[in-house]
Amino acid sequence: MYDLVLFGATGFTGGLTAAYLAVNAPGGMRWALAGRSPAKLAAVRERLAQIDPACADLDLLTADVTDDRSLRAVAESARVVVTTVGPYVHYGDGLVAACARAGTDYVDLTGEPEFVDRTYLRHHATAVESGARLVHSCGFDSIPHDLGAYFTVQRLPEGVPISLDGFVSASATFSGGTFHSAVTAFSRLRSSASVARQRRRAEGRPVGRIVRGKVAKPGHDKRIGAWVLPAPTIDPQVVLRSAAALDRYGPEFSYGHHIAVRKLPVALGLVGGMGALVALAQLPPAREWLLDRKKAGDGPTAQQRAESWFKVVFFGEGGGERVVTEVSGGDPGYDETAKMLAESALCLAFDHLPETSGQVTTAVAMGDALTARLAKAGIGFSVR
Repeated sequence: MYDLVLFGATGFTGGLTAAYLAVNAPGGMRWALAGRSPAKLAAVRERLAQIDPACADLDLLTADVTDDRSLRAVAESARVVVTTVGPYVHYGDGLVAACARAGTDYVDLTGEPEFVDRTYLRHHATAVESGARLVHSCGFDSIPHDLGAYFTVQRLPEGVPISLDGFVSASATFSGGTFHSAVTAFSRLRSSASVARQRRRAEGRPVGRIVRGKVAKPGHDKRIGAWVLPAPTIDPQVVLRSAAALDRYGPEFSYGHHIAVRKLPVALGLVGGMGALVALAQLPPAREWLLDRKKAGDGPTAQQRAESWFKVVFFGEGGGERVVTEVSGGDPGYDETAKMLAESALCLAFDHLPETSGQVTTAVAMGDALTARLAKAGIGFSVR
Protein backbone atom coordinates (compact mmCIF):
# COMPACT_ATOMS: atom_id res chain seq x y z
CA MET A 1 0.00 0.00 0.00
CA TYR A 2 2.84 2.41 0.82
CA ASP A 3 6.22 3.30 -0.59
CA LEU A 4 7.33 4.34 2.90
CA VAL A 5 6.07 4.16 6.47
CA LEU A 6 7.63 6.31 9.20
CA PHE A 7 7.44 4.64 12.62
CA GLY A 8 7.97 6.98 15.58
CA ALA A 9 6.88 10.26 13.98
CA THR A 10 5.63 11.58 17.34
CA GLY A 11 9.17 11.68 18.79
CA PHE A 12 11.66 14.53 18.44
CA THR A 13 13.79 13.15 15.60
CA GLY A 14 10.80 11.39 14.09
CA GLY A 15 8.97 14.69 13.85
CA LEU A 16 11.90 16.33 12.09
CA THR A 17 12.10 13.39 9.67
CA ALA A 18 8.38 13.66 8.93
CA ALA A 19 8.73 17.39 8.25
CA TYR A 20 11.66 16.75 5.91
CA LEU A 21 9.61 14.19 3.98
CA ALA A 22 6.67 16.58 3.77
CA VAL A 23 8.93 19.05 1.95
CA ASN A 24 11.12 16.69 -0.06
CA ALA A 25 9.15 13.53 -0.85
CA PRO A 26 8.57 13.06 -4.60
CA GLY A 27 5.12 13.85 -5.89
CA GLY A 28 2.75 10.92 -5.67
CA MET A 29 4.73 9.08 -3.00
CA ARG A 30 2.43 6.88 -0.95
CA TRP A 31 3.44 7.17 2.69
CA ALA A 32 2.00 6.84 6.17
CA LEU A 33 2.79 7.56 9.81
CA ALA A 34 2.88 4.76 12.39
CA GLY A 35 2.97 4.80 16.18
CA ARG A 36 1.11 3.73 19.29
CA SER A 37 -0.94 6.90 19.88
CA PRO A 38 -3.54 7.78 17.22
CA ALA A 39 -4.10 11.17 18.84
CA LYS A 40 -0.40 12.10 18.73
CA LEU A 41 -0.11 10.84 15.16
CA ALA A 42 -3.07 13.00 14.17
CA ALA A 43 -1.36 16.02 15.73
CA VAL A 44 1.78 15.32 13.67
CA ARG A 45 -0.34 15.00 10.53
CA GLU A 46 -1.92 18.39 11.25
CA ARG A 47 1.52 20.00 11.51
CA LEU A 48 2.61 18.36 8.27
CA ALA A 49 -0.51 19.59 6.49
CA GLN A 50 0.62 23.15 7.25
CA ILE A 51 3.79 22.36 5.30
CA ASP A 52 2.04 20.51 2.48
CA PRO A 53 -1.78 20.38 2.39
CA ALA A 54 -1.59 16.96 0.72
CA CYS A 55 -0.30 15.56 4.03
CA ALA A 56 -3.78 15.99 5.50
CA ASP A 57 -4.62 12.72 3.73
CA LEU A 58 -1.76 10.69 5.21
CA ASP A 59 -2.85 7.37 6.67
CA LEU A 60 -2.18 6.76 10.36
CA LEU A 61 -1.21 3.22 11.40
CA THR A 62 -1.53 2.22 15.04
CA ALA A 63 1.38 -0.02 16.02
CA ASP A 64 3.24 -0.81 19.23
CA VAL A 65 6.66 -2.38 19.75
CA THR A 66 5.06 -4.87 22.18
CA ASP A 67 2.46 -6.03 19.63
CA ASP A 68 4.01 -8.27 16.97
CA ARG A 69 0.78 -8.42 14.99
CA SER A 70 0.69 -4.64 14.57
CA LEU A 71 4.37 -4.59 13.57
CA ARG A 72 3.77 -7.31 11.02
CA ALA A 73 0.90 -5.29 9.54
CA VAL A 74 3.16 -2.24 9.19
CA ALA A 75 5.96 -4.25 7.57
CA GLU A 76 3.63 -6.02 5.13
CA SER A 77 2.07 -2.71 4.04
CA ALA A 78 5.28 -0.96 2.95
CA ARG A 79 8.25 -1.12 0.61
CA VAL A 80 10.43 0.69 3.17
CA VAL A 81 9.91 1.14 6.92
CA VAL A 82 11.82 3.92 8.73
CA THR A 83 12.01 3.87 12.53
CA THR A 84 13.24 6.41 15.07
CA VAL A 85 12.02 4.47 18.13
CA GLY A 86 14.90 3.83 20.55
CA PRO A 87 16.78 2.77 22.54
CA TYR A 88 16.70 0.11 19.85
CA VAL A 89 18.11 -2.65 22.05
CA HIS A 90 14.89 -2.36 24.07
CA TYR A 91 12.33 -1.42 21.41
CA GLY A 92 13.75 -2.32 18.00
CA ASP A 93 13.89 -6.09 17.53
CA GLY A 94 10.24 -6.76 16.76
CA LEU A 95 10.09 -4.35 13.84
CA VAL A 96 13.35 -5.64 12.34
CA ALA A 97 12.00 -9.20 12.61
CA ALA A 98 8.75 -8.22 10.89
CA CYS A 99 10.57 -6.49 8.03
CA ALA A 100 13.02 -9.37 7.57
CA ARG A 101 10.16 -11.85 7.27
CA ALA A 102 8.10 -9.64 4.97
CA GLY A 103 10.94 -8.78 2.60
CA THR A 104 10.53 -5.09 3.47
CA ASP A 105 13.50 -2.73 3.48
CA TYR A 106 14.27 -1.35 6.95
CA VAL A 107 16.09 1.87 7.94
CA ASP A 108 16.98 3.22 11.39
CA LEU A 109 19.42 5.64 13.04
CA THR A 110 20.80 3.45 15.80
CA GLY A 111 24.27 3.95 17.19
CA GLU A 112 24.00 0.88 19.44
CA PRO A 113 26.53 -1.83 18.47
CA GLU A 114 24.80 -4.51 20.55
CA PHE A 115 21.50 -4.00 18.75
CA VAL A 116 23.15 -4.15 15.33
CA ASP A 117 25.04 -7.34 16.21
CA ARG A 118 21.92 -8.99 17.66
CA THR A 119 20.01 -8.06 14.52
CA TYR A 120 22.67 -9.72 12.40
CA LEU A 121 22.57 -12.93 14.45
CA ARG A 122 18.77 -13.11 14.61
CA HIS A 123 17.55 -11.71 11.30
CA HIS A 124 20.29 -11.46 8.67
CA ALA A 125 19.71 -14.93 7.23
CA THR A 126 15.93 -14.40 7.08
CA ALA A 127 16.41 -11.06 5.31
CA VAL A 128 18.81 -12.60 2.78
CA GLU A 129 16.14 -15.18 1.96
CA SER A 130 13.29 -12.67 1.75
CA GLY A 131 15.29 -9.98 -0.07
CA ALA A 132 14.92 -7.36 2.67
CA ARG A 133 17.70 -4.84 3.12
CA LEU A 134 18.29 -4.07 6.81
CA VAL A 135 20.23 -0.81 6.91
CA HIS A 136 21.15 0.52 10.34
CA SER A 137 22.87 3.74 11.43
CA CYS A 138 21.44 6.04 8.76
CA GLY A 139 21.97 9.27 10.71
CA PHE A 140 25.05 11.05 12.00
CA ASP A 141 25.85 7.57 13.22
CA SER A 142 27.20 6.59 10.72
CA ILE A 143 26.56 8.06 7.28
CA PRO A 144 29.22 10.83 7.22
CA HIS A 145 31.86 8.31 8.26
CA ASP A 146 30.72 5.36 6.15
CA LEU A 147 30.02 7.32 2.96
CA GLY A 148 32.99 9.60 3.66
CA ALA A 149 35.33 6.61 3.76
CA TYR A 150 33.66 5.24 0.62
CA PHE A 151 34.06 8.63 -1.12
CA THR A 152 37.75 8.79 -0.14
CA VAL A 153 38.60 5.25 -1.22
CA GLN A 154 37.19 5.95 -4.68
CA ARG A 155 39.78 8.70 -5.09
CA LEU A 156 42.70 6.32 -4.54
CA PRO A 157 44.08 3.72 -6.98
CA GLU A 158 42.31 0.38 -7.25
CA GLY A 159 43.83 -2.94 -6.23
CA VAL A 160 46.33 -1.50 -3.72
CA PRO A 161 46.53 -1.52 0.09
CA ILE A 162 44.73 1.51 1.54
CA SER A 163 45.23 3.22 4.88
CA LEU A 164 42.55 5.66 6.04
CA ASP A 165 42.09 7.86 9.11
CA GLY A 166 38.94 9.81 9.95
CA PHE A 167 38.76 12.79 12.32
CA VAL A 168 35.36 14.03 13.47
CA SER A 169 34.63 17.38 15.09
CA ALA A 170 31.25 18.88 15.88
CA SER A 171 29.36 21.47 17.87
CA ALA A 172 25.88 20.34 18.85
CA THR A 173 23.30 19.80 21.60
CA PHE A 174 21.90 16.32 22.14
CA SER A 175 18.31 15.28 22.79
CA GLY A 176 16.92 13.19 25.61
CA GLY A 177 16.46 10.23 23.29
CA THR A 178 20.10 10.27 22.21
CA PHE A 179 21.24 10.58 25.82
CA HIS A 180 19.04 7.65 26.90
CA SER A 181 20.42 5.48 24.07
CA ALA A 182 24.01 6.34 25.03
CA VAL A 183 23.52 5.62 28.75
CA THR A 184 21.76 2.35 27.90
CA ALA A 185 24.63 1.29 25.66
CA PHE A 186 27.24 2.17 28.32
CA SER A 187 25.31 0.11 30.89
CA ARG A 188 25.47 -2.98 28.66
CA LEU A 189 29.17 -3.13 27.77
CA ARG A 190 29.62 -6.76 28.87
CA SER A 191 26.54 -7.90 27.00
CA SER A 192 27.60 -5.92 23.94
CA ALA A 193 31.08 -7.49 23.96
CA SER A 194 29.60 -10.99 24.24
CA VAL A 195 27.25 -10.46 21.31
CA ALA A 196 30.08 -8.96 19.25
CA ARG A 197 32.15 -12.12 19.77
CA GLN A 198 29.21 -14.27 18.68
CA ARG A 199 28.84 -12.19 15.54
CA ARG A 200 32.53 -12.45 14.66
CA ARG A 201 32.34 -16.25 14.92
CA ALA A 202 29.20 -16.39 12.78
CA GLU A 203 30.26 -13.83 10.17
CA GLY A 204 33.87 -14.77 9.60
CA ARG A 205 36.37 -12.64 7.71
CA PRO A 206 36.65 -11.65 4.06
CA VAL A 207 38.41 -14.29 1.95
CA GLY A 208 41.72 -13.28 0.38
CA ARG A 209 41.65 -9.76 1.81
CA ILE A 210 42.66 -8.07 5.07
CA VAL A 211 40.40 -5.54 6.78
CA ARG A 212 41.41 -4.22 10.18
CA GLY A 213 40.90 -1.33 12.53
CA LYS A 214 43.77 0.79 13.79
CA VAL A 215 44.32 1.32 17.49
CA ALA A 216 43.49 4.99 17.95
CA LYS A 217 45.87 6.62 20.43
CA PRO A 218 45.25 9.97 22.16
CA GLY A 219 47.66 12.78 21.39
CA HIS A 220 48.27 15.71 19.08
CA ASP A 221 48.03 14.97 15.36
CA LYS A 222 49.86 17.36 13.04
CA ARG A 223 47.78 16.37 10.02
CA ILE A 224 44.58 17.75 11.50
CA GLY A 225 46.24 20.29 13.81
CA ALA A 226 44.25 19.16 16.83
CA TRP A 227 44.23 16.91 19.87
CA VAL A 228 42.73 13.55 18.97
CA LEU A 229 41.00 10.87 21.03
CA PRO A 230 39.65 7.40 20.28
CA ALA A 231 35.96 7.67 19.32
CA PRO A 232 33.83 5.16 21.29
CA THR A 233 31.12 5.00 18.62
CA ILE A 234 29.73 2.49 16.16
CA ASP A 235 31.18 4.41 13.20
CA PRO A 236 34.48 2.53 12.73
CA GLN A 237 32.65 -0.80 12.90
CA VAL A 238 30.37 0.33 10.08
CA VAL A 239 33.29 1.54 7.94
CA LEU A 240 35.12 -1.77 8.39
CA ARG A 241 32.00 -3.77 7.47
CA SER A 242 31.69 -1.81 4.25
CA ALA A 243 35.37 -2.46 3.57
CA ALA A 244 34.93 -6.18 4.20
CA ALA A 245 32.01 -6.34 1.76
CA LEU A 246 33.45 -4.25 -1.10
CA ASP A 247 36.58 -5.22 -3.04
CA ARG A 248 37.08 -1.55 -4.01
CA TYR A 249 38.64 -0.98 -0.57
CA GLY A 250 41.65 -2.97 -1.75
CA PRO A 251 43.44 -6.18 -0.78
CA GLU A 252 44.42 -4.67 2.58
CA PHE A 253 42.42 -1.91 4.25
CA SER A 254 42.99 -0.27 7.63
CA TYR A 255 40.93 2.43 9.30
CA GLY A 256 41.43 4.65 12.36
CA HIS A 257 38.62 6.76 13.81
CA HIS A 258 39.19 9.79 16.04
CA ILE A 259 37.52 12.72 17.77
CA ALA A 260 39.41 15.95 17.05
CA VAL A 261 39.39 18.96 19.40
CA ARG A 262 41.50 22.10 19.17
CA LYS A 263 42.18 22.75 22.86
CA LEU A 264 43.83 20.35 25.29
CA PRO A 265 41.56 21.26 28.27
CA VAL A 266 38.52 20.37 26.16
CA ALA A 267 40.09 17.02 25.26
CA LEU A 268 40.85 16.27 28.89
CA GLY A 269 37.30 17.25 29.86
CA LEU A 270 35.87 14.88 27.26
CA VAL A 271 37.95 12.01 28.60
CA GLY A 272 36.93 12.68 32.17
CA GLY A 273 33.29 13.22 31.37
CA MET A 274 33.05 10.08 29.25
CA GLY A 275 34.76 8.01 31.91
CA ALA A 276 32.39 9.27 34.58
CA LEU A 277 29.35 8.60 32.40
CA VAL A 278 30.44 5.02 31.69
CA ALA A 279 31.14 4.39 35.37
CA LEU A 280 27.82 5.79 36.56
CA ALA A 281 25.92 3.83 33.91
CA GLN A 282 27.09 0.55 35.51
CA LEU A 283 25.21 1.25 38.77
CA PRO A 284 21.38 1.02 38.59
CA PRO A 285 20.63 3.88 41.03
CA ALA A 286 23.18 6.15 39.36
CA ARG A 287 21.90 5.13 35.93
CA GLU A 288 18.33 6.03 36.87
CA TRP A 289 19.56 9.36 38.20
CA LEU A 290 21.33 10.05 34.90
CA LEU A 291 18.27 9.16 32.84
CA ASP A 292 16.14 11.51 34.92
CA ARG A 293 18.45 14.42 34.07
CA LYS A 294 17.19 14.53 30.48
CA LYS A 295 13.78 13.27 29.44
CA ALA A 296 13.23 11.27 26.26
CA GLY A 297 11.44 13.47 23.75
CA ASP A 298 13.32 16.63 24.77
CA GLY A 299 15.53 18.19 22.15
CA PRO A 300 17.47 21.31 21.16
CA THR A 301 15.65 24.40 19.96
CA ALA A 302 15.60 25.49 16.32
CA GLN A 303 18.10 28.24 17.15
CA GLN A 304 20.46 25.78 18.87
CA ARG A 305 20.26 23.48 15.84
CA ALA A 306 20.90 26.38 13.47
CA GLU A 307 24.14 27.15 15.28
CA SER A 308 25.38 23.54 15.23
CA TRP A 309 27.77 21.96 12.72
CA PHE A 310 29.92 18.92 12.00
CA LYS A 311 33.00 18.09 9.96
CA VAL A 312 34.72 14.77 9.27
CA VAL A 313 38.16 14.92 7.61
CA PHE A 314 39.71 11.80 6.05
CA PHE A 315 43.38 11.22 5.25
CA GLY A 316 43.85 8.37 2.79
CA GLU A 317 46.96 6.72 1.36
CA GLY A 318 47.29 3.98 -1.24
CA GLY A 319 49.45 3.07 -4.22
CA GLY A 320 51.84 5.91 -3.50
CA GLU A 321 49.08 8.50 -3.61
CA ARG A 322 47.50 10.56 -0.86
CA VAL A 323 44.14 12.29 -0.64
CA VAL A 324 42.39 14.44 1.94
CA THR A 325 38.61 14.68 1.86
CA GLU A 326 35.90 16.25 3.99
CA VAL A 327 32.26 15.59 4.78
CA SER A 328 30.50 18.53 6.41
CA GLY A 329 27.09 19.84 7.32
CA GLY A 330 24.89 21.62 9.82
CA ASP A 331 23.30 20.29 13.00
CA PRO A 332 24.54 16.68 13.13
CA GLY A 333 22.20 15.15 15.68
CA TYR A 334 18.84 16.26 14.36
CA ASP A 335 18.42 18.43 11.25
CA GLU A 336 21.11 16.60 9.28
CA THR A 337 20.25 13.24 10.83
CA ALA A 338 16.61 13.66 9.78
CA LYS A 339 17.82 14.54 6.29
CA MET A 340 20.15 11.53 6.12
CA LEU A 341 17.51 9.14 7.45
CA ALA A 342 14.80 10.37 5.07
CA GLU A 343 17.09 10.39 2.03
CA SER A 344 18.24 6.85 2.87
CA ALA A 345 14.65 5.65 2.86
CA LEU A 346 13.84 7.52 -0.37
CA CYS A 347 16.98 6.06 -1.95
CA LEU A 348 15.92 2.51 -1.09
CA ALA A 349 12.38 3.16 -2.28
CA PHE A 350 13.07 4.83 -5.61
CA ASP A 351 16.68 4.60 -6.82
CA HIS A 352 18.35 1.97 -8.99
CA LEU A 353 20.73 0.25 -6.57
CA PRO A 354 23.05 -2.78 -6.43
CA GLU A 355 21.39 -6.11 -5.68
CA THR A 356 21.84 -6.64 -1.95
CA SER A 357 19.91 -8.19 0.92
CA GLY A 358 20.33 -8.97 4.58
CA GLN A 359 22.03 -6.60 7.01
CA VAL A 360 24.04 -4.17 4.85
CA THR A 361 25.69 -0.80 5.39
CA THR A 362 24.79 2.43 3.64
CA ALA A 363 27.93 2.23 1.46
CA VAL A 364 27.11 -1.32 0.38
CA ALA A 365 23.37 -0.84 -0.14
CA MET A 366 23.28 2.68 -1.58
CA GLY A 367 26.83 4.00 -2.12
CA ASP A 368 26.98 6.48 -5.00
CA ALA A 369 23.21 7.03 -5.17
CA LEU A 370 22.91 8.10 -1.54
CA THR A 371 26.08 10.20 -1.72
CA ALA A 372 24.59 12.08 -4.68
CA ARG A 373 21.27 12.54 -2.88
CA LEU A 374 22.93 13.95 0.23
CA ALA A 375 25.22 16.25 -1.75
CA LYS A 376 22.17 17.64 -3.55
CA ALA A 377 20.49 18.09 -0.16
CA GLY A 378 23.39 20.17 1.17
CA ILE A 379 25.76 17.70 2.85
CA GLY A 380 29.26 18.56 1.65
CA PHE A 381 31.51 15.87 0.10
CA SER A 382 34.75 17.46 -1.09
CA VAL A 383 38.43 16.89 -1.81
CA ARG A 384 40.70 19.33 -0.02
